[in-house]
Amino acid sequence: MAEQVIWQDKKHFMWFPWSFTRYKLTENRLLIEVGFINTHYDETQLYRIRDIKLKRNLKHKIFGTGDIQLITAEQTQPTIILKNIKLSYDVKEMISKLVEESRKRNLVREVSGGLSGFDFEDADSDGIPDVFQ
Repeated sequence: MAEQVIWQDKKHFMWFPWSFTRYKLTENRLLIEVGFINTHYDETQLYRIRDIKLKRNLKHKIFGTGDIQLITAEQTQPTIILKNIKLSYDVKEMISKLVEESRKRNLVREVSGGLSGFDFEDADSDGIPDVFQ
């Protein structure tokens, strides 16, 4: 059974969707189709999106568009940019909500940090950091 498309759009030139780049958003995936004669398709699972940024310059504000940048956990495509999206703030918020829902459904939690906050001083020069003694 095919997934229901929640949102779809094209990359815009000014306000007009004169482009061969199409974006589709489902409950679980972001699908990008680029090209007319030679077409390639990219798919990203929503739970793999780590951060979302919205960029709007003067041109974007004049024409009511914006670029949505997605930082992902993908090795092959760590950054995805949805270019010249109309109603970009609303779309960014929708993606953010769907990402959170997808993470909950797939039991995904992001672990950040590490041992960077520890002091690894070895005052007695025994080869073992003092924090572990």
